[in-house]
Amino acid sequence: MESKEMALKIAQQLDSKKAMDVTVIDIQYKSSFADYFVLATGSSNRQLGSLVDYVEDVMEPAGEFPKGVEGQESTGWVLMDYGDVIVNIMSAEMRDKYNIEKVWGDCDTLDIN
Repeated sequence: MESKEMALKIAQQLDSKKAMDVTVIDIQYKSSFADYFVLATGSSNRQLGSLVDYVEDVMEPAGEFPKGVEGQESTGWVLMDYGDVIVNIMSAEMRDKYNIEKVWGDCDTLDIN
């Protein structure tokens, strides 16, 4: 699966599960470690965990498995490394604190619809 297709699929699935502020940032021209960031906000630790599990469940049948998963729901930030696609599922507090959209503000965002 191409990285753009994967990023959009993950974003659309997160959006369908009521994740908030789902965003895909195209970082391929500014980064050597990935092509896309997928960002999503969960409303509770429980929802963060459910969203992480759901991404794995959706990607597994396509033969895509995370190379690593860092963080825990209780910390408010879980990062899933799918190689060229990095998925960040965060609490609203963590998303505001680290403001990834501002850090990568010179990159384009993709329409997930």
